[in-house]
Amino acid sequence: MAVVREEGKWRCSPLSHDALTDLSAAENELKALRSSGAVFGLLDIDDEFFIVVRPAPSGTRMLVSDATAAIDYDIAADVLDALNVEIPDIDPDELDDIEPWEEGDLGVLADLGLPEPVLSVILADTDLYPDEQLGMIAQRLGFADELSAVLDKLPR
Repeated sequence: MAVVREEGKWRCSPLSHDALTDLSAAENELKALRSSGAVFGLLDIDDEFFIVVRPAPSGTRMLVSDATAAIDYDIAADVLDALNVEIPDIDPDELDDIEPWEEGDLGVLADLGLPEPVLSVILADTDLYPDEQLGMIAQRLGFADELSAVLDKLPR
């Protein structure tokens, strides 16, 4: 989902399917929105983890909600690579026993009203599914209704 804030109003629009598997595709789609306001992407990958992508002239800021996802998902590995973080050396058979952790910029949405400590609390609640965590982010920032309206129109 692409999220744009211009002149105090939020707008959400779906990204292509490629954006869920290719980090550069997600970045390029977000950059193409060309907004004078904030632009970022919220990528819910297979309801396993999510990625926040926020292109900026100084470089793209990113956050992956579960670094261990890089073992099974190329897009998560690409995020870790972009962050200069090594892919965790974990046996895939042991993944279910490992507590997930985030990697990246916890302050990626701080200037929009989601401080690092609040985002940390949302990420720490591993009982929530990624879509629920993203819903909490949207609620906190004030675009939950816009997000829901777009999600309701997407094919299931």
